[in-house]
Amino acid sequence: MNTEAIYSDETGQYVIPMEANPGDRVTIRLRVAHGHAREIYLLAQDTHYLMRPAQAGERFDYYETQVQLGDQSFSYCFSIRENEQEQCYFDKYGVSQEIRPEYAFRILPGFATPDWAKGAIMYQILVDRFANGDPTNDVLDNEYHYIKTMSRQIKDWNQLPNADFGVAEFYGGDLEGVRQKLYYLKSLGVEVIYFNPLFVSPSNHKYDIADYDHIDPHYGKIVLDQGQTLPEGARDNAGASRFINRVTAKENLEASNQFFADFIAEAHARGIRVILDGVFNHCGSFNKWLNREKIYRPDKGYAPGAYEAADSPYHDYFHFYDENQWPDNGTYEGWWGHDTLPKLNYEGSEDLYRYILEIGKKWVSPPYNADGWRLDVAADLGHSPEFNHQFWRDFRKAVKSANPDAIILAEHYGDASSWLQGDAWDTVMNYDAFMEPISYFVTGMEKHSDAYEPGAQGDSERFENAMRYYMTKFTGSSLYTAMNQLSNHDHSRFLTRTNHKVGRASALGVAAASEDINIPLYKVAVLMQMTWPGAPTLYYGDEAGVCGFTDPDNRRTYPWGNADYPLVDYHRDMIMVHKCSSALRRGSFKFLKRMKNFISYGRFNEQERYVVAVNVGAETLEADVPVYLAEVADGFMVQAMLTNEKGYSIMPTKYAVKDGMMHVSLTANSGMVFKQEV
Repeated sequence: MNTEAIYSDETGQYVIPMEANPGDRVTIRLRVAHGHAREIYLLAQDTHYLMRPAQAGERFDYYETQVQLGDQSFSYCFSIRENEQEQCYFDKYGVSQEIRPEYAFRILPGFATPDWAKGAIMYQILVDRFANGDPTNDVLDNEYHYIKTMSRQIKDWNQLPNADFGVAEFYGGDLEGVRQKLYYLKSLGVEVIYFNPLFVSPSNHKYDIADYDHIDPHYGKIVLDQGQTLPEGARDNAGASRFINRVTAKENLEASNQFFADFIAEAHARGIRVILDGVFNHCGSFNKWLNREKIYRPDKGYAPGAYEAADSPYHDYFHFYDENQWPDNGTYEGWWGHDTLPKLNYEGSEDLYRYILEIGKKWVSPPYNADGWRLDVAADLGHSPEFNHQFWRDFRKAVKSANPDAIILAEHYGDASSWLQGDAWDTVMNYDAFMEPISYFVTGMEKHSDAYEPGAQGDSERFENAMRYYMTKFTGSSLYTAMNQLSNHDHSRFLTRTNHKVGRASALGVAAASEDINIPLYKVAVLMQMTWPGAPTLYYGDEAGVCGFTDPDNRRTYPWGNADYPLVDYHRDMIMVHKCSSALRRGSFKFLKRMKNFISYGRFNEQERYVVAVNVGAETLEADVPVYLAEVADGFMVQAMLTNEKGYSIMPTKYAVKDGMMHVSLTANSGMVFKQEV
């Protein structure tokens, strides 16, 4: 039996329809080598469905059966028998000699992810570091005090961030700057912007929100600007009248919200969607519900904060360890013990619970019409997994009731399968089944640059096994919308990882992040990113050659006027290869051949066949790739992309396919994408 030829998955080629409702009849298909199966069953719980021949070809036979869905998850695998001696099972991991329930295919009746998000090109923006379009809303020197420093306005856009801290350093990036660069994002091929938090906050990263109802006027519009900055050496923000006016005056808050509504309308008109960052596990010590900094005042229409008074209407929004410490009760629970990140107490407050559900609805509804949420540290939200699951079930219902086409995408490390059962999150930031395996295979580096494993680089067996395993944790609907990143705001820049320097900027110095980098190797990773199942997501500036160790060094400014323009061009062309292909957006995936430093895989559907081959080693290698496993027919394939140490090419060169095999020769640090239309 040719076990390599056996194939099925959860895409629309093998599960029809791919996303079904309770009560639907679904057709499920399986591919086997021509003439290599006598009896095939779909095994589902207590029922065995005989699969019947549906289509026969020169190399493959296709079998199918229909199943009637209920309202519960439908799990299955396949039993394939060629003769009395040869029988095997096929599940999401592959061929096995035994049934493995943990790797079963799954259909979740009623669960669907937004079509626009499947295979979408996303672009992550940390607003302060992208572009300054409106200098009048810039944070000022000494505008307020935060943690251990005064706010500081960085006037040199090209200055590198403080290697040790820098939480209150501001470069002046704002939404007007992003608006002015929408033409650039559109020309690059971006279809979705994912913003780091935009709501009122004292930090440059804004994961310490002060007001969930309003866009920070430092990112939006300041129409009423009066008051004084703090005197040198002052620490009491109650005297920061300029800051208080900027972030609490209704005129500024309403103008900023209106600006954001207009921004999204303009982005939508250009065909670009917008995802917001939802930080709902914790807020910030500046938050109006806590008001530790005394900036939200009664004369401005704000109620006392829970830090200030025991009878605050927000008392139960936080958990206080000592109920006898008012006024100024600092015994509230902080996330990981940080007093600047007070943990929200959902179990203790039904009002808070309902309020955040309304926030979830508000920003995906008119007049804003955002296209979804990325959820920060989503699994940490409550104090028990059971409570968390209930909250996110309710959050999903609230958001989808307001905007059924909104995506709910969570930050999560580790196995997220319990959250991807169709009732909570749509998908996740894809660390396990993308960022980490890619980083180790291409560079040998851990994603923070905290470790280098020379043996991991080029270990194609380790890479394939990791990807096979972690991809089984997703349903097809979640996998094809997963956020596939090489870098982001929490990890070192991928280009820096190519230099194999272990450590952080505080120890190594910021200059080390750009030393000995390997741009050709980085381009191989980008080629894989653009051809892998999921939503390829660029971290702003990666395409321009920005380097950096883990945060805060990874939050350097976009180098307008000083970008690596050949690298930008490469991204633009590689994105175009992805966007023009239905197979790369939503097609099936199969590993084809692996060797030391070499991996090849296929992406295919009824219209197109793609084959990808990469060499992450320092020597030229050659391989005969069994492209027939990606349903490539004899004849030829056309090169759609070649990248190597000399540059890159989209010249449509032909490569012969004979007896289902294609010979490839790859120089050091190179990758190739081949296409065949049906």
